Amino acid sequence: MEHNLSVGLDIGTTKIVAMIGRKNEYGKVEILGIGKSKSLGVHRGVVNNITQTIQSIQQAVQEAEVAADMKIDEVTVGIAGQHIRSLQHSDYITRSNSETVIDEDDIDRLINQVHKLVMLPGEEIIHVLPQEYKVDGQAEIKEPIGMYGGRLEANFHVVVGQVSSIRNIGRCVQSSGLNLEGITLEPLASANAVLSQEEKEAGVALIDIGGGTTDLAIFRDGIIRHTAVIPFGGNVITEDIKEGCSIIEKQAELLKIKFGSAWPGENKDNEIVSIPGLRGREPKEITLKNLSKIIHARVVEIVEQVYVEIKNYGHEEQKKKLIAGIVLTGGGSQLKHLKQLVEYITGMDTRIGYPNEHLAGDSDDDITSPLFATAVGLVLDGLKRQERKKIEQQDEQVVDDETHVEEEIREKPIKERRSFLDKLTERVKDFLDNAE
Repeated sequence: MEHNLSVGLDIGTTKIVAMIGRKNEYGKVEILGIGKSKSLGVHRGVVNNITQTIQSIQQAVQEAEVAADMKIDEVTVGIAGQHIRSLQHSDYITRSNSETVIDEDDIDRLINQVHKLVMLPGEEIIHVLPQEYKVDGQAEIKEPIGMYGGRLEANFHVVVGQVSSIRNIGRCVQSSGLNLEGITLEPLASANAVLSQEEKEAGVALIDIGGGTTDLAIFRDGIIRHTAVIPFGGNVITEDIKEGCSIIEKQAELLKIKFGSAWPGENKDNEIVSIPGLRGREPKEITLKNLSKIIHARVVEIVEQVYVEIKNYGHEEQKKKLIAGIVLTGGGSQLKHLKQLVEYITGMDTRIGYPNEHLAGDSDDDITSPLFATAVGLVLDGLKRQERKKIEQQDEQVVDDETHVEEEIREKPIKERRSFLDKLTERVKDFLDNAE
């Protein structure tokens, strides 16, 4: 595939989206094609039926290929699901020689030490994100490289997930005839698509309400501080409507989208929707007030769980306050009056996040819908990865051409660019190649 092109594959609980994008000359991203299929075989973000998931992926990819009139061979995939959890951890290393400055090797050593943490069976560390460093007890250091010191400490945000779930996703992608270009944590992908740099600096919580899960990512001072996946999403709301009104799922979903509201006070008692009965049965009449009461109860539960996570991060401390408040995205964020309800429960400023932060100005309204936040984020991630590869290749060429002194200067940046997800992607690829 050509260099400035990338494909994001968002394997969700309700839908699978394949999105092809490329960078234009202004550094913005143009979406060339998009394919969407109903996701069968994924439950709460976790693959539970490989065959059905492969079919859904192929369908979405074909649709995108037709729309963009090109062939897809590599994709960047997002991982989420109820098995993702995160923890805070601090660790330190003692340097043998405090007369030399701290370099990338020291930071790598420190990070590798965190990777040795003992996890529950079947779990593996996906992401180790350094928060801030301490050098010889001096706190709040953002970038310790180049400083002198004997003891290097850091607080880490560690994201943990189940290896088998990640491998299953890799398996589905490979069996669909695609190569795995990269793996990204979905809350991070959505955040890249909808948040501005100012918001990340000021402190913001991104809530991505999907079909099966609600993802949370908290940023402050430009650094990711907390992530969580809550195993509820739009689907449980539909389930509740289905049970509460005794109707089939398809009707419940339509009711939610067309007439649903998260705020029961809105509707008058006499507003009624009539739903055709099944096969010759009488039609059912449902009051909109009842409908929004059902939705309200479940949405409050989801928002409260998210708020507990925001409080766990420490939002109530003055130093950790999230000034930019909350940004809602994902398909579930399109529910009427949700913004007001979230503001009411949390007391934080709230806006709906559209993934147009990095998109070209003439993008379709369909594409800039919160539904596609994760897919747009994955496309951006793929493009970033390609740029890194390009720089590495150029650096290697320069190293070949120039003298040894230059070589040392040049080699430094290459190391830092490999993120854990690149390593994870390689591990998943190796595992799949050996498992065949």
